[in-house]
Amino acid sequence: MDAEPVRCASGDRSSLGGTHRDGRGARFRRALVTATQRWLAALVTLLLLLTVLGAALVRRTHADRAEASARAERYGAVLAAADAEATAFVNLRYDQAARSIHAVADGATGDFRAHYVRSARDLAATMQRQRSTLTGHVVSSGVVDVVPDRATVIVATSGTVANRRTGGQEVPRHYRLRLTLLREGDRWLTSDIAFVGDAA
Repeated sequence: MDAEPVRCASGDRSSLGGTHRDGRGARFRRALVTATQRWLAALVTLLLLLTVLGAALVRRTHADRAEASARAERYGAVLAAADAEATAFVNLRYDQAARSIHAVADGATGDFRAHYVRSARDLAATMQRQRSTLTGHVVSSGVVDVVPDRATVIVATSGTVANRRTGGQEVPRHYRLRLTLLREGDRWLTSDIAFVGDAA
């Protein structure tokens, strides 16, 4: 007669230790799944944080570039306006007095312009009497200070002057000018011109 197989109390044919091993395995798998989910959640959070930081850096970079571009454009506009006004200021001809004076007044503003325009008739008469001709060009210029609506520029010019005192001969003249400019609308206009040092 064959022997009956050994059964566990639960009726399982497996060995007596099988149930305990299966329980430990299930707990391990659950712990592994939980840990994996936590790591995934942490990874997702990190990726979201990096995305936000990246977007912030991109916006900051664009803002910095825009600011630098605006600053460079402002410097360029200031220098161009200062050079143009200084050029007009050192180019005066007795036989073209009205045109010469208008060129200076066109780039001026405020009290400086008002005074220059008021003095135009006397200036033209003096130029005619002395047969004065002043020529020159800008050799260098630099922005000393600039804010959105005000700037100071130093301009160096080189040229000649001829009048009755020089016997009609052209005599070299070099000037250093300090120009104060104000922004009015889309233009930079000169509100003051001062000589820096003595003419050479």
